[in-house]
Amino acid sequence: MKVLVVNCGSSSIKYQLLDMTDESVLAKGLLDRVGIPGTVLKHEPVGKDEVVIKKDLPDHTEGMKLVLEVLVHPEYGVIKNMDEIGAVGHRVVHGGEAFAYSVVIDDRVKQAIRECFDIAPLHNPPNMMGIEACQALMPNVKHVAVFDTAFHQTMPAKNYMYALPYELYEKYKVRRYGFHGTSHFYVSHRAADLLGKPYEQCKIITLHLGNGASMAAIMDGKVIDTSMGFTPLEGLVMGTRCGDIDPAIVFFIMEKLNLSTTEVNNYLNKKSGMLGLSGVSNDLRDIQEAAAAGNEKAQLALDVYYTRVKSYIGNYIAQLNGCDCLVFTAGVGENGIDMRENICKDLDYLGIKLDPEKNKVRGKEVDVAADDSKVRIFVIPTNEELVIARDTYQLAK
Repeated sequence: MKVLVVNCGSSSIKYQLLDMTDESVLAKGLLDRVGIPGTVLKHEPVGKDEVVIKKDLPDHTEGMKLVLEVLVHPEYGVIKNMDEIGAVGHRVVHGGEAFAYSVVIDDRVKQAIRECFDIAPLHNPPNMMGIEACQALMPNVKHVAVFDTAFHQTMPAKNYMYALPYELYEKYKVRRYGFHGTSHFYVSHRAADLLGKPYEQCKIITLHLGNGASMAAIMDGKVIDTSMGFTPLEGLVMGTRCGDIDPAIVFFIMEKLNLSTTEVNNYLNKKSGMLGLSGVSNDLRDIQEAAAAGNEKAQLALDVYYTRVKSYIGNYIAQLNGCDCLVFTAGVGENGIDMRENICKDLDYLGIKLDPEKNKVRGKEVDVAADDSKVRIFVIPTNEELVIARDTYQLAK
């Protein structure tokens, strides 16, 4: 069976086509600026040259039509016809409390996804657009929803509840959910393989560090805590997100800067984090370069970033009562040599010792811990698309 994995943003469609007989990628691509002038598709068929198509498209349905056209194209396609696609897996950011596992999409599932629009307004609506566009174009195959939040549904109530009036949870499901679940799932299972231990016997801390960033504490095969909460704004300092702050700051800056609720949400999500602190960029590489050139605000941003991650490591080791391994993944985690070294610095009391020479690696699966480190330190490239494809394949069968 060949499985098409689709990840729809508000103006983008990211996709991969995999052959599940050997889990190989046949093609992948990104359609950007959907519904905006200047739409461009970058299609990468394996073993062939990249194809770039510039063609303005009004919506996701037209966007998916173009994606399917390039997949079956006689010159740069990778399949002969649409009948070769056996199922479609859709990334859905928020499943609320309704889904602890991936599910075949039906009307009930779509309604549950819509019910999460209020708590994931930037993600779930475009995810739904992608689902409905694909269903319209491929009505005879199974469509599967794979949720970012599902893996974290094992969290105990003591970790997912906020100290707010309980009626907010009862009426509006205000609680901590966690995100990046497919990534945490994939790298934690790979870590157990590298440890040579059953997954259900491991104590693992996963660090998904990219422009968006989150951590998870996994014990006995279950997530017991994660850094993101009701929304992806909580937790670590990120590229443009502030992470943990005193909630009273929100009201203070609304008053001082005369911001509406929409404007303050944008301020905290898109103008804060590493970008806001450094005044340089939301890209860690740019900030490190500026810090090396003597920019004090850039250095401060890095120090705040490292300190926040360290504080979560200490929190999670306390909750796990020990730790078998740390796992660095995602764009920054996989490639940030200095970042990994600074995060692990001065954690030897907790049994965490990084080897600077082993750590000189980018984007490869490797153990960068010192030989005498009690806690292993893995760099594991994430593969969220493969997780989605595997779940889709199993459910479609």
